[in-house]
Amino acid sequence: MMTTKHSRTPGRPRQFDPEQAIETAQHLFHSRGYDAVSVADLTKAFGINPPSFYAAFGSKLGLYTRVLKRYRMTDAIPLGALLRHDRPTAKCLIDVLMEAARRYAADPDATGCLVLEGAHCNDKPAREAACEFYIAAENLIRTYVAMRYPQEADRTTDFMGTLMAGLSAKARAGYSLERLQESVLLAGDVLERLLPD
Repeated sequence: MMTTKHSRTPGRPRQFDPEQAIETAQHLFHSRGYDAVSVADLTKAFGINPPSFYAAFGSKLGLYTRVLKRYRMTDAIPLGALLRHDRPTAKCLIDVLMEAARRYAADPDATGCLVLEGAHCNDKPAREAACEFYIAAENLIRTYVAMRYPQEADRTTDFMGTLMAGLSAKARAGYSLERLQESVLLAGDVLERLLPD
């Protein structure tokens, strides 16, 4: 009796998709925070080895910077669309806060704002990268408010930043969307008194 050996050809190696890796990293950084995610966590999640990771992204910070850019394009609050010139300023700012509340509470595994939370990390270059995005958002708000209320632009921007940081922190602490929205409604009363149209 003859037996025939069948040799198995190895399967094709899984293709590494950098864009998919950036999306996966965004979820990891958002859910755990920059400091709590190691390169080992990232390579395991991507199914690659460390040399491939460094070849693709240069460093953990290099990947984080790409994650922040992706977040701005796909998941950040669309300030450009919400800060409209054909509506009362206060109403538009309230819309920004309501959208923040919705986004910050939308995913129970990744609550809060990736950028705001990144601005508190221990790694100085990563913190500076997150702050760069945060400052750009603040500048958009300041410029928008200054068009109608130049004398109120700075303190209104500070107020908005404080509110958004608070909403992010409360979402991370497990507050429901309804509770976040209640805070926005209270803040809305202040904004409408400060910026009457």
